[in-house]
Amino acid sequence: MFLVGAERSGTTLLRLMLSHHPQLSWCQEFEYVVDQVTDDGKLPNLDQYYEWLETHRIFQARNFEINQNFDYVQLVNSFLLQQKQRDKKELIGATVHRHFDRLLKIWPNARFIHLIRDGRDVARSCIGMGWSGNVWTGVERWLEAESLRNELKPKISADQYTEVNYEDLITQPAEVLTEICQFIGLEYDKAMLNYDQDTTYSKPDPKLIQQWRKKLSEEEIRLVESRSSDLLVSRGYELSGLPSLQLTASMRRNLKLQDWWFKVKFRVERFGLSLFLAEYISRKLNIKAWNKKVKLKTQEITKRYLK
Repeated sequence: MFLVGAERSGTTLLRLMLSHHPQLSWCQEFEYVVDQVTDDGKLPNLDQYYEWLETHRIFQARNFEINQNFDYVQLVNSFLLQQKQRDKKELIGATVHRHFDRLLKIWPNARFIHLIRDGRDVARSCIGMGWSGNVWTGVERWLEAESLRNELKPKISADQYTEVNYEDLITQPAEVLTEICQFIGLEYDKAMLNYDQDTTYSKPDPKLIQQWRKKLSEEEIRLVESRSSDLLVSRGYELSGLPSLQLTASMRRNLKLQDWWFKVKFRVERFGLSLFLAEYISRKLNIKAWNKKVKLKTQEITKRYLK
């Protein structure tokens, strides 16, 4: 069972709800099982994969054991089993934001819960994370996830897939969670809404939806819709009604430059200039030992910001 969708679309909130079901355990940010799988389904070389995981912040935080007697499929299944055993629950799921079509290369009968949020809110949120310098580039993660959904859905049967709108989850959480539980094969449990008792997340708040209407300028709304209007409409979202925007080549170049400079400044402010340069140089020169050391330092700093 996999929860898929764009980053900043509410997957953390839904994951917390799901993991508070008495029978359901959940792995967060499980991309490390598909990032090294190729589009044509070739599985990674295990020695290279072990090395890659050594500097993978999210995997390292899970403290999963690596059994080097396993093949790749057995290994990634063991990660799920370890999480399920830790939580002492009957069922297990995981969240995957990118390349989630590759999950079928490992689990052909995988089932998908696709969480959809208004792409204009996702674009705005990506700026706050330091991932994008403007909403025009900020909507790319949403576009990639929703386009991937279009490719995935025809490949699977109807009972392998269900869609959930973030806005519905916020405004009618018990009803939406009941439908998700039915898809999984469980009874809804009110404990799923008790996540606020032991996490930093609050109860669902309708003020969290359609924030783009208040927090984006008209120009920003037009920029997002210039890239995403067709997909927004296909997902059931109304457009703003503002005049459409046609970007010239120079406008696109300026937006990309703005995005690049914003991300550079963000990383320099977070990690410091010396560490930023060390990461860039060690990566460009492919000095693996130095790059590994630098990555571990940046990850320690990142952890402090995510607490």
